[in-house]
Order: sequence, then structure tokens, then C-alpha cells
Amino acid sequence: MLETTRTYVAKITNHQQVRDTLDACGFAASKLWNAGRYYIQGRWDDDGEIPDEKELKSELKDHERYSDLHSQSSQRVLEELAEAFNGWYNSDDGNNPPGYRKRGDDHPRSTVTWKQKGIKHDDKHGQVRLSKGWNLKDFRSDFILVEYETRPDVTVENIQQVRAVWNGDRWELHLVCETAIPVKDAPGDNTAGIDLGISNYLTIDYEDGPSELYPGNCLKEDKHYFTREEYQTEGENGPSKRARRARRKLSRRKDHFLHTLSKHIVQRCVEEGIGTIAVGDLSDIREDDGGESRDWGQRGNKKLHGWEFDRFTRLLEYKAEAHGVLVDRVDEENTSKTCSCCGQIRDANRVERGLYVCDSCETTMNADVNGAVNIRRKITQSPPTGDMSNGCLAQPGVYLFDTTTGAFHPQEQADCKP
Repeated sequence: MLETTRTYVAKITNHQQVRDTLDACGFAASKLWNAGRYYIQGRWDDDGEIPDEKELKSELKDHERYSDLHSQSSQRVLEELAEAFNGWYNSDDGNNPPGYRKRGDDHPRSTVTWKQKGIKHDDKHGQVRLSKGWNLKDFRSDFILVEYETRPDVTVENIQQVRAVWNGDRWELHLVCETAIPVKDAPGDNTAGIDLGISNYLTIDYEDGPSELYPGNCLKEDKHYFTREEYQTEGENGPSKRARRARRKLSRRKDHFLHTLSKHIVQRCVEEGIGTIAVGDLSDIREDDGGESRDWGQRGNKKLHGWEFDRFTRLLEYKAEAHGVLVDRVDEENTSKTCSCCGQIRDANRVERGLYVCDSCETTMNADVNGAVNIRRKITQSPPTGDMSNGCLAQPGVYLFDTTTGAFHPQEQADCKP
């Protein structure tokens, strides 16, 4: 059995009774965020330093907004604020720092998180008791009694966190549960290598099997359409309701793509008898050898910082574990420059974005497939071999995401250049 966590989205069945209280908690979370944002701005103006979450908690624990929520809920708001500022500070994409949560004179409904000390679960009746902050307690109750409903196949137990999330129309619960899932025996001893990219979101090479490309066209189309929709409906006091709806829809579509892709890859690995998947470790892709931020140009930097490679790898890891498949992150150094047939390392061999031509052995192949083969060999420790088929390397299979069915389907590559 594998100990892991799962997040279940639950509908609040007594929404009318608890909406006002959840509204008060959501507004309080926004106000506390703004208080922390103001404190960070002051520290930044004074000495150019950004306080960490420990300092934020210490300085704001006596703030009146802190007591609007359960102490652990207030702590989580400040933790998220510190994480947001650290992410902004450590990136070099030219974006503005995290802003205030306010539209004109209105505070939005921020997500509120309750940890274990603020939760009491009644699984028999499908209820959770969520503790209020001291300022929101009244003579009637010290907690919010929320009745919820999940899918029939979901068993809610061992709750670690509860998040109240405003989806634009109503509140919903996200229940984070610790659960044990059965781990199957590895489907085989073969290996696979995955090369993550931007144009081709994923390229995979199976040992003793085919190579496959998974373009990210639908992600680009969604990003273009919904970003335009968001900016065209921007209001004078911040994003309009239509703009916020477009932003949420883009996020949901991206989530669905990543979950579907990771699940599909695991299923394909089971079919091909794969026991270990090698994935290129891109944790330092944004830095050069000296630790400085890479400059890929304005368009390149925008694409790079929107590339959620780590999130996809984490999804792949936990889905693969349930099938006994190990995901191993490996160093990607020189995998795109090295010929998978003869081992020559040469930058100029990659003559175009998707074309690799080795001037030593004259092998012509798809550049992304070449990288995936080299990544796979990082875990097999096998040397390059010269008997690989040019046709297989140059014309891999292609799986496209069908937005109608929400699944990946194979497509012919006959009319496409490598």
C-alpha cells in the first residue's frame, strides 16, 4: 500500500445557511493578506528586504484581522503571501510583485484553509465543523457546520486540510485526505525516457518500443484565447467578472490537460511493460552555469516561466507509483546535443527546432526523440548504438489532445515534417 494524499471537491448542500459565514471568512482572509502586503511593502521600502513567513506571523499575530480566522487559517494566509513574494523575487520575468486583494472598495472572497486543529469530521452524516476566528464567534456557535456531498465512489477519511474555495458562483469544499492505495507489481523491466518541451510538450521513447510526440497546441490555443478574453474585459477597478471567469476556465482546462496526459502516459507505459521512467530534471532550467537567470528573450522568458514542468512531473510520479512504475528525474545535460546513434556531441547538429542531423554518422532524426532516447539511456547506462532506424527516429507517432472527448488519440504523421 502507498500512503499518499488526494484532494476531493465536495458540493456544500447547506450553502444557503453557511454562505454568509464563509463570505466573512473569505473577506477576512483578503484583509489579512492586504495587511501582510502592506507590511512587506514597508520593509522593502526601508531596507530592500522581504520578510519571511516567520516574521510575518510574529508581526501580525496581534493584528485585528488575524483573529477573524482560526489561528492556523490565518497562518496559512501569511504562508501563501510569503510563498508568492519569494516566487516573484526569485524569478526574473519582469512581472509585478503580488498585489493587494481588493477591487475598488470591495475585498474578494479569498480561499480559506483549515488545518487539522480547526476541523472536526462527522463522516457518518457527511459534515465538517470548521472553527471560526475569535472575532467572528457569536453567541450561537464557535464553528461553521458544513454539510457536503462528494461523488459516490469517494470515501472521505483522514482529512488533513479543508479549503473553502469560491468558484465564482458559490462556495465549494476541497477536502485533502490522507489515503492508502494499492501498489501493483511493475508491469515489466523495460525503461522509457521523457523529454519535456514547449512546442512538443512531451516526447517519450520506449525501450524496445516506439517513440511518441505529444504536442502542446491546445494549451497554446487556450492560453491565447482566454488571455485575450481576460484583457478585453478588464474593468476600471481590476478584472471584471467575465475576466475572472475566463481566468478560472483557463486554469481548469490546463489542469485537465496535465491530469489527462500524465494518466495516459502511465497507461501507455503499462502497455509497453515499462518499470522505470526517466524524466529530464529541469529544476535549474531558468539559471545558467553561474547561477544567474537565463535570458531567453521577451517571448522565450514568457513561455519558459509559464512552463509547468515540475507540476506535470509530480502528477506523473504519484500516478505511476500506483502501477509500480518508478519515475526517476535525471540530469538533462547534453541530451539535446548528443547523437543517440554514435554519441557525438555537437551543438550544430540540431539544424532546426525539430530536426537533428548528425554530421558524423549522417543519421537524420527528430530532435525531441533524440533527446528522449538519451534521457532514457541515463538510467540504463547503455552506450549509443548505430543500428537504430532512421525512419522510426525521424517519424515518431503523434498523439493529439481531442478537446471533444477530453482524451489523447493517435494521429498519422505522414504529412508532418520531423
